[in-house]
Amino acid sequence: MIRLDNVVKQYDKFRLDCSLQVPEGRVTGLIGRNGAGKSTAFKTMLGLIEIEGGTVEVFGKAAKNLTAKDREQIGVVLADSGFSGYLRIKDLMPVLDTLYTDFSREQFMAGCERMELPINKKIREFSTGMKRKLQILAALSHNARLLILDEPTAGLDVVARDELLNLLREYMETEGRSILISSHISSDLEGICDDVYLIENGRMLLHEDTDVLLNEYGLLKVTFEQFAMLDQRYLLRKKKESFGYSCLTNKRQFYQDNFPSVVIERGDIDKVILMLTTSGE
Repeated sequence: MIRLDNVVKQYDKFRLDCSLQVPEGRVTGLIGRNGAGKSTAFKTMLGLIEIEGGTVEVFGKAAKNLTAKDREQIGVVLADSGFSGYLRIKDLMPVLDTLYTDFSREQFMAGCERMELPINKKIREFSTGMKRKLQILAALSHNARLLILDEPTAGLDVVARDELLNLLREYMETEGRSILISSHISSDLEGICDDVYLIENGRMLLHEDTDVLLNEYGLLKVTFEQFAMLDQRYLLRKKKESFGYSCLTNKRQFYQDNFPSVVIERGDIDKVILMLTTSGE
């Protein structure tokens, strides 16, 4: 669905230099700190910014060569975009109907009712969460094959986030679809993504299947004495602490079997981000 191959975008103080793939039938997460390059990567896929090097392909063709029909097959939610605040949902529907050949008024209205969005209220009077719900419902309303979602659950409470994630799961029940999603809320990604990329300073530090990350990664908490005796072959990163070291590994079972006295926490996205993006020893 999406392929970035050694894509380079240079700004004055920031450089994106990365590769990424989103296969058909997969939900791929893009994680990283603010300013790491997530939004820039999204904009390169959509052809919203020019790149200095590499290639960007969507649906097997160069992003710049996508036709209007191709673009109708993409549903997009960007963190810094939205609808005019002077519109109401009832005003927005004919706009979407004009933009998208396969726009489903019934599906869109059913989603608005499900998310308790007021049809006759101006969008500028919506809360942040309500605006985000509306963006996602619009992205889902026209039978897109690909969703590109930048922080779609930002500003939503836990109940609303769960409702939207269920919408995305329902979307993926149809074959031939894919999602690329970013979020600062790791539990959202862990519950829906098949794989995740970690970006930092414009470069990909890690690509891993979510099941592998959750089941095989671990964080070792060791004293200085334990660290001196530790087999370090499978340590991805170490960080000096007051008690000794925190160590990230992708071979948790190895250390559980061979170093039973060591405290080992299960891996998760937050631990991986913290260990790989903060300075170690």
